[in-house]
Amino acid sequence: MNIILILLVVLGGMGLSVEAGLIGPLGSEVGQLWATMSIFGVGAALTLLLVLFFSPRGAPAYTSQPGWTLLGGILGPVYVIVLTLATPVIGIGMTMIGILSGQVAKSLLIDHYGWFATQPKPVGRERLLALLFIVAALVLIAW
Repeated sequence: MNIILILLVVLGGMGLSVEAGLIGPLGSEVGQLWATMSIFGVGAALTLLLVLFFSPRGAPAYTSQPGWTLLGGILGPVYVIVLTLATPVIGIGMTMIGILSGQVAKSLLIDHYGWFATQPKPVGRERLLALLFIVAALVLIAW
């Protein structure tokens, strides 16, 4: 395993917790949809700059890609709206462990069956046990 990538993923997860901490109060002040738009507006502007300066030339066009590959553009705002609604009510810890539970459960299904053009990775007892521990953490935090 590549330890640097694992550390980057953990740091990315930490960033999501910070985002939840920022967007919850912002949503309470300006409304959930405006807060969501602010997150995606700033993110889109930054991504545009990165694309302009660092994107490889001659990359395949969007129009040549299957439509289902663009679903993340729909799921992203849904995720942020859920963060905006849930965080002020149940807290950042509960929100994040709930999201983590859903992510791991769905990820195991995607891995196991090789959905979305990924290589199938059979789910064994160890991975199911890890999911069980995450769900147990969810129950303990809720309790």
